[in-house]
Amino acid sequence: MLGFSDPIADAVGLLRPRTVIDPGLHAAGPWALRFDQASHVKLGVVARGACWLALDGHKPVRLEEGDFYLLGNPPSYVLASTLTASPRPAKPVWGSAEDGVVRIGPEAEEDTYLCGGHFSFEDTNTPALTQVLPRLVLVRAADPRGKLLAHLSELLVSETGTGTAAGSSLVLNHLAQVLFVHMLRAHAEQTDQHTGWLGALNDDGIGAALRAMHTDAAHPWTLKELAGISHMSRSAFASSFKERVGTTPLEYLIQWRMSLARDALSRDTRTISELAFMIGYKSDSAFSTAFRRVVGSSPRQFRESSTRAVNGRQDHGH
Repeated sequence: MLGFSDPIADAVGLLRPRTVIDPGLHAAGPWALRFDQASHVKLGVVARGACWLALDGHKPVRLEEGDFYLLGNPPSYVLASTLTASPRPAKPVWGSAEDGVVRIGPEAEEDTYLCGGHFSFEDTNTPALTQVLPRLVLVRAADPRGKLLAHLSELLVSETGTGTAAGSSLVLNHLAQVLFVHMLRAHAEQTDQHTGWLGALNDDGIGAALRAMHTDAAHPWTLKELAGISHMSRSAFASSFKERVGTTPLEYLIQWRMSLARDALSRDTRTISELAFMIGYKSDSAFSTAFRRVVGSSPRQFRESSTRAVNGRQDHGH
């Protein structure tokens, strides 16, 4: 009997997100801030009040109190009290933060209060998630999942206000990551689009096959086995998986195994043979052939370049 694995948690774990909590924004009167194009993920919540979110190339969205938003690799965007306000660059405003807070306009009890942060990921496996990240995910306050997120955001807002309290950075980091995962789950539940494996997780049949492959990547999965787990015929399963995920089941398995291999090669000392066995290959040559096809270099070359990159960051004090 298979146990359960969570592909979202698996993927986020391999990305090893680094969380930066942004200053809380208190804004009153007419205001607008333009944020530069960003890599990876931005996350925010309207803790009080309301504002507009306008992503370049997308229709503006009105955010109300209690609404959450996630931006995946966003282009330049604007947060504003009104769409007619002229935006100013956000970077210098953020640079003026005092005690983790930025203020625009006069201090007012009825101002808009936004809080959030952003994530950057290790380069090793970034494409595994960022390729399927939606540009924008909204979870409204009235959404059932929004109520759960509201409890987390209360903790986030409270912890942001504590400033230098012992352990605050650790708490904020974990809260932000929990919010991130819940936003991805919300997107997987909301979407009817074919958005790669993220959107397919909510499909009873295809989702079951994805979880099985994540539970035991080293197992010599066959199309027949995976179709059986999904309670579908082999032909129906293969067709549905390709349509929903964008690749064949066995190609997806190879891609996931290579994600695990890249992570292991960049951070542990197991031999190539041990790594090959760990992810389901009976020989070094079979593993090396698959790795070179997916990654573009041999496992040994990848390990050496990863080691040089780590040493280079350490030499520069990073």
